[in-house]
Amino acid sequence: MQKIYFDHAATTAMHPQVVEAMLPYFTENFGNPSSIYEIARKNKQALDESRDKIAKLLGADPKEIYFTSGGTESDNWAIKGIAEAYKNKGNHIITSAIEHHAVLHTCEYLESQGYEVTYLPVNEYGQVDPQDVLKAIKDTTILITIMYANNEIGTIQPIEEIGKIAREKGIVFHTDAVQAVGHIPIDVKKANVDLLSLSGHKFHGPKGVGVLYIRKGVKIKPLLHGGAQERGRRGGTENVAGIVGLAKALELALENMEENNKKMTELRDYIIKEVTSRIDHVKLNGHPTDRLPNNINFTFDFIEGESLLLLLDMKGIYASSGSACTSGSLDPSHVLLAIGLPHEKAHGSLRITLGDENTKEEADYFLEVLPSIVQRLRDMSPLYEAYKKEQNL
Repeated sequence: MQKIYFDHAATTAMHPQVVEAMLPYFTENFGNPSSIYEIARKNKQALDESRDKIAKLLGADPKEIYFTSGGTESDNWAIKGIAEAYKNKGNHIITSAIEHHAVLHTCEYLESQGYEVTYLPVNEYGQVDPQDVLKAIKDTTILITIMYANNEIGTIQPIEEIGKIAREKGIVFHTDAVQAVGHIPIDVKKANVDLLSLSGHKFHGPKGVGVLYIRKGVKIKPLLHGGAQERGRRGGTENVAGIVGLAKALELALENMEENNKKMTELRDYIIKEVTSRIDHVKLNGHPTDRLPNNINFTFDFIEGESLLLLLDMKGIYASSGSACTSGSLDPSHVLLAIGLPHEKAHGSLRITLGDENTKEEADYFLEVLPSIVQRLRDMSPLYEAYKKEQNL
């Protein structure tokens, strides 16, 4: 039985060239870059070169790039660090109802500390209206944090417009770009962002390493206190192997982005067209065009998403029903609820996220097995039975 990986938003396999670039830093180049002898100086040089490379790829200055353990730390640092740095100015934060839990739970924590948070609604496609951002701004607003692209439904936000509003109002603007970096072109200056989070393992880099871009001039308090690493803003011995791997992965992703995105968009649209034509009572979630090139999110009426995943797994197809970070939760997706789906439908979602290695043959196999799985689950569903009676079917 073939094995098909359709869950690239959860994580990706490391590119062979990334592994090759990292290997020396596990063995002969093991020195601590903060030390002064030769093997340490070589690692400091590798660190600097990686920082320069990442900055250039994002349109940033190397001094604006700070290495972290991943997207969750970057989001926490951005939000908590700004909240503390600007607390004398105000205590109001604006975010959206569909953010990743690394943002939502951080905002909820700050609410418990006396901060005020506005959770903006989204439209049926999962997009924030920039005018809603403008209307939500108060004299006490110190931070706006809106994700670049949603991890579940793939919708891309109007980041440049929101960033322009924030800049005109003198408010710090952060974006969680974990799902976007490496998949769509991003220039931090053009996007009008002050802080941006990214994570290496979302674009064929290693797990456990990320970046927080902090625009020059933005005040921020450290999240981790320790040594003088990262120019005194983030203590802890740097993960040199991971940082080298992240830089290489981002370089490769951007080099091949146009070709890969064309291929994945064609495959994405083919799957969407075939699924919606072969199966009744199915809905595509997210924006039809303003979405990540590799993201597909369906809701199937009358079935439960976890059962669908288990039956697909038995056929060798690996997918998800939402964010990997909430896979242990029995609650329906907060993203699907926010775009207006009722609880019973929000439980029946399927997320397919493609990679550049996926093929039309794999898509055809998926399309071959999916309809019978959906029908099998519906035949077991009391909701479907009630629907058929209601419709005299």
